[in-house]
Amino acid sequence: MKKIEAIIKPFKLDDVREALSDIGITGMTVTEVRGFGRQKGHTELYRGAEYMVDFLPKVKMEIVVPDDLLEQCLDAIIETAQTGKIGDGKIFVYEVERVIRIRTGEENEDAI
Repeated sequence: MKKIEAIIKPFKLDDVREALSDIGITGMTVTEVRGFGRQKGHTELYRGAEYMVDFLPKVKMEIVVPDDLLEQCLDAIIETAQTGKIGDGKIFVYEVERVIRIRTGEENEDAI
């Protein structure tokens, strides 16, 4: 099993969720996060004063998938989250050793 962690632009979340749902992904965890990379933030005007906004709003999606769905999930995220502009985000893939569903005690692929 693999854990996919994707940092994407907030307005792309619904598109990515739909694309993943279409290939059979039924659950994910989504967190609103803030960060910066090459995008470097931007300046904003507030009450006549200009100030730098370093951390931009992003969304972090976390999904655990069986190995055989990994490439389909990655392709779906890339295709739907990509705008071609700086700040589209990143995807991280981790090995998952064990998963346990607390309610039933099911383990591994039965638990996801």
